[in-house]
Amino acid sequence: MATLSVWKFSNAEDATRAQQLLLSLQKQELIQVHDSATVSWEEGAKKPKTRQGTSPAGLGALNGTFWGMLFGLLFFVPLLGAAIGAAAGALAGSLTDIGINDDFIRSVRDQVVPGTSAIFVLTSATVSDKVVDAFRSEGLHPELITTNLSAEEEKRLQHAFAAED
Repeated sequence: MATLSVWKFSNAEDATRAQQLLLSLQKQELIQVHDSATVSWEEGAKKPKTRQGTSPAGLGALNGTFWGMLFGLLFFVPLLGAAIGAAAGALAGSLTDIGINDDFIRSVRDQVVPGTSAIFVLTSATVSDKVVDAFRSEGLHPELITTNLSAEEEKRLQHAFAAED
């Protein structure tokens, strides 16, 4: 089963670093990254920069249209007209089945703001403690915004990242 998670970082650069680290961990067979995309929002910028990850196999599990629509829904819809807003509403309804609902959208919008970054990652086969250790050793301290992990899995993961070194 694949898990979609969103991790926020306290600066505009760390999501890109995290994306590279996850690909490195995949080569070590500590995680399977099916696809990823980053959002980087420089302080003072009107909107964030987005970037789809590159899959080692050359083809991500999700396509650019998915990421584009998701990021448009998350960050640009308030600036668009009613017709596009209605289409985005229909898209949002279709994404509910994979854990992208109003709470997800609100949570990401509220937390990914100028001066921060985030990685959206679809993963499976994760050796959580090794991934957490790798993030810490690189000085990366993400905050889990949202995931479709079970409540117990999410609690364990948040606890692991919150634990003192």
